[in-house]
Amino acid sequence: MVRITGGQFKGLSLRVPRALRATEAKVRQALFNILGDAIEGARVVDAFAGSGAIGLEALSRGAAFVAFLESATEAVMAIRDNLTRLGPQVPRTAWRLLHLEVEHGLRTLAGTERPFDLVVCDPLYCSEEGKKALKAVGEYAILAPAGIVVVEHDHRTVLPSAMGFLQQGKRHRYGGTVLSFYHMTSAQPTTSGPGGTRAPSPHHDDTRDLPRDV
Repeated sequence: MVRITGGQFKGLSLRVPRALRATEAKVRQALFNILGDAIEGARVVDAFAGSGAIGLEALSRGAAFVAFLESATEAVMAIRDNLTRLGPQVPRTAWRLLHLEVEHGLRTLAGTERPFDLVVCDPLYCSEEGKKALKAVGEYAILAPAGIVVVEHDHRTVLPSAMGFLQQGKRHRYGGTVLSFYHMTSAQPTTSGPGGTRAPSPHHDDTRDLPRDV
């Protein structure tokens, strides 16, 4: 059974569809131990959200806002169920759930939300989705200047040391799982947009960016 490991809702059980691989409790706990107090008041993206365990843990530990990105219908239903388990202590304005592929979801967030402090990506192991997500984070400039991107991946997967304005920092291994941390290397070229300035998105298409909030 998957449970939240810390914060206001520590011990709360979560619904996880059988087909999903949820991030192990020890890895989630290690991630938030590394982040420490930085999670309090943070704006977070839980990409490839699955059951939403990472984003729900962030809310439990004091994040101000979490955007969940998930394309699988069964997983989206599980996230909605898990959000209801948090009860009225977490207002509806504290989260957003987008039923979209991650790249499209990041583009949508770039056009409708302020920049984020933390983006956590947990794609399928042994896939190229982690690299694609890193590229999209850079292209759509959703990260705040001091923001962090964390990619969870198999220890055999090699991620690039740099991707656009993102530079790989520390890597933490837990058994067969690795958490790779990325940070901004320099200021991005910006244009005005919702919530402030951000880099231009070369593939932006307003007709495709209509949010699919659920």
